[in-house]
Amino acid sequence: MVRIAVVENMDRTQLGTLGRALDEAGAEVELFRPWRDGVLPSGLHDHDGLIVLGGKQSAVDDADYPYLPALAGLMRRFGDADKAVLGICLGGQLLARAYGGENILGSAREFAWTALDVTPDGAADPLFRDLGPRFESFHWHVDTFSLPERAVRLVSGPVVANQCFRIGRAAYGMQFHFEASIEVVEAWLTEFRDIAERMAPGWLDRYSEMAARHAAAADRAGHALARAFLRTVQPAHEAAAAG
Repeated sequence: MVRIAVVENMDRTQLGTLGRALDEAGAEVELFRPWRDGVLPSGLHDHDGLIVLGGKQSAVDDADYPYLPALAGLMRRFGDADKAVLGICLGGQLLARAYGGENILGSAREFAWTALDVTPDGAADPLFRDLGPRFESFHWHVDTFSLPERAVRLVSGPVVANQCFRIGRAAYGMQFHFEASIEVVEAWLTEFRDIAERMAPGWLDRYSEMAARHAAAADRAGHALARAFLRTVQPAHEAAAAG
């Protein structure tokens, strides 16, 4: 059984397709909510992998969220120890920060299901090699990042070039919300309706049309990505044997 630490950065984030894949794998999940209490995993030894979810804050919003530098450092320690790391949206921006990338604030607004292109490096990567050259996923962000020096770009998009990167064996930073199943998207739109309307005025009026066109394909891709990521997680005894 693999042991996964999941870090939330705001309330009602939801795991979506990731939650389904974690259940399928029988993973032992420990949830951390540092935005509430400042508590993060104490080190590397209690967990085989680390997942950091999105949030409303920027990756450099240290004044209001003073745990962010420690979280970025923890992600780097997991990555440098060859443990699987997954950062989604804010989590991806934090992973970029951890490895020396620049966080670019407020200039990369995306709110929609969007088609993304798998790069040649991505086509050879365990997460994306079975998805084909293009897939769909949901986006909700205004910030992005530059690629850290050691990063390999795996996915690009029409608005944001750096949609996913990998550092080392299995430290992944993603800008898009592949975990956002149709159920998650609908919950977000109910909970954060005013924010969604500000992000993309008029989009909610076209939601049914957009969902019918894109949601099923995005859900299939998201579930495949979640399952593929969990296959990169090495239980402690396997990692020790490989070392």
